[in-house]
Amino acid sequence: MAGSNRPELLAPAGDLERLQYALRYGADAVYLAGQRFGMRTASGNFDETGLRTAVALAHDRGVRVYLTCNIIPRNADLSELPDYFALAQEIGIDALITADLGLFTMAGRYAPKIPRHISTQAGILNVESARAWHDLGAARVILAREMSLSEIAELCIKKPRGLETEVFIHGAMCVSFSGRCLLSQYMAGRDANQGNCVQSCRWKYHLVEESRPGEYMQITEDGGTHILNARDLSMIRHLPDLISAGVDSLKIEGRAKSFYYAAVVTNAYRKVLDAALAGQEPDPLWLREVEKVSHRPYSTGFFYDGEGGGQDVSDGLYIRGCDVVGVVESCDPDGEALITQRNRFFVGETLELLTPDDSPVSFTLQEMRDGRDNPIESAPHPMMPVRLRLPKSAPQYSILRRDV
Repeated sequence: MAGSNRPELLAPAGDLERLQYALRYGADAVYLAGQRFGMRTASGNFDETGLRTAVALAHDRGVRVYLTCNIIPRNADLSELPDYFALAQEIGIDALITADLGLFTMAGRYAPKIPRHISTQAGILNVESARAWHDLGAARVILAREMSLSEIAELCIKKPRGLETEVFIHGAMCVSFSGRCLLSQYMAGRDANQGNCVQSCRWKYHLVEESRPGEYMQITEDGGTHILNARDLSMIRHLPDLISAGVDSLKIEGRAKSFYYAAVVTNAYRKVLDAALAGQEPDPLWLREVEKVSHRPYSTGFFYDGEGGGQDVSDGLYIRGCDVVGVVESCDPDGEALITQRNRFFVGETLELLTPDDSPVSFTLQEMRDGRDNPIESAPHPMMPVRLRLPKSAPQYSILRRDV
């Protein structure tokens, strides 16, 4: 695979903490949102000061920053957009992600120096749609998640010169076409196209016959009633196929997910992508890493013409492989570290140390001390500072976890 197209790895950054972990665990670019106009209002997101800080931190590490402005706006949203786009240009945002044609046009008018990317919400499934957006000024199209790999490869061959392509490779999938859902607004008064989805598709549904109120009947023969619940997407075992298809950017979903998710998933894909680009087989441990974050059962979505079991009707629950117990704040060359606790843990437990630049290391915790240097048997309080010895020196933002 060496010498082939080299796609960027694009990671989610829901807030400043998650941004820091995406930067240190291998992202080539990050995507994030301001306080308005993005499709994930549940994320912490960034105010003006936060956006300036985010751009400075990312650019200092050579990482690009894409700002999501991909809601389907209403008239009331439009008045604030000119100043918002002008701010984005002033602080050095590397691209704007838009879905609505009017918003896209305004972005070109008020931030003409920023490339514009077309969100997956636009539902681009064919080369003529991609070409039309390019003719209007788009620098990149984020393809619909409903496309197969063969369709993507064909589009990459036929697309206009200079137009980039991006695909989602990991994370939650939406039961609606390219995320254009009305279910949340209808059932809960929360507009998914304004970033307020309550994930009604994850709920448990039964049939009720009109003359028998209160009698709930299973919908499927196998006992599952989560009939709209999609599996999560994972293409970590198929990155050579995506490279060969000619895709320019590989996108990890998850701005509303934890800093731990941002770190682990970005790290795993970084290691596997680098191996693929070097023509090497990946170390199986990096393939297993995506099992160590909270997720629904995985599938390959629509990439292989519908193969991969995209629905999971049994339940809407997450699978969790590990608990984060602490993060490294500082560490000396001998492994003496200051940890901020995230979950309770004990002397004698087997923990695993994950660092940005090396394989995970398991060890048994022999001793730890509190902030006053007193020996303690457990770290019982969230965000408590703890001193302990690690099996090796570890940089800030390294993670301590345990199996569950």
